Amino acid sequence: MTEKTIALITGANKGIGYEIAAGLGALGWSVGVGARSEGPREAAVEKLRAAGADAFGVPLDVTDDASAAAAARLVEERAGRLDVLVNNAGITGGMPQEPTRVDLDTVRTAVETNVIGVIRVTNAMLPLLRRSASPRIVNMSSTVGSLTRQTTPGAQTGPIAAAYATSKTFLNAVTVQYAKELHDTNILINAGCPGFCATDLNGFRGVRTPEQGAAIAVRLATLPDDGPTGTFQDDDGPIPW
Repeated sequence: MTEKTIALITGANKGIGYEIAAGLGALGWSVGVGARSEGPREAAVEKLRAAGADAFGVPLDVTDDASAAAAARLVEERAGRLDVLVNNAGITGGMPQEPTRVDLDTVRTAVETNVIGVIRVTNAMLPLLRRSASPRIVNMSSTVGSLTRQTTPGAQTGPIAAAYATSKTFLNAVTVQYAKELHDTNILINAGCPGFCATDLNGFRGVRTPEQGAAIAVRLATLPDDGPTGTFQDDDGPIPW
């Protein structure tokens, strides 16, 4: 009997994260629903199970060292390894975000969740990922983090966002550094952009559905062993850094 692939998705109780869990669950994978709040987390698990997915809840606050360590222990006790980690949890931060007006705490909070949280969870899960035959890490980023697009006249890059956009640029850079360090391993790590999806992150103003946004994460999570690493992609392919 073939062992199930084990995945953990952070921020998976709703929105794009939930749809990533649903998409991977539909492949027959065992999916860990990482989320801070017990009620929404368990509701998401029950909904996924009702749809036929093998889902389990993982209490996880990406801004807390002890929480990340406890999540790793839970996954180890359940499966002994981790095959795929999707770092999806993220925040936009408060407004305003013009660099001359932004509150420094807004910047710190965005970076703590969107960047340091990714490093924290990734490092906690790396020992389990190293036990996998085909480990994958997907960091959910955004095209607003592309410095190339931000500096291209006329490019659509959204509003000025000294906290959110720059945190995604930072995340992209971190993804590259992980890829360089792990280049001689079988771990593939890539950043993916879901597009402008209608979620509570943007007051449901997006033009894509969370399910559409989840597609890039599912694709990067299922890359073949000779697939790329250290890339930034959306549904149309590579995005310029």
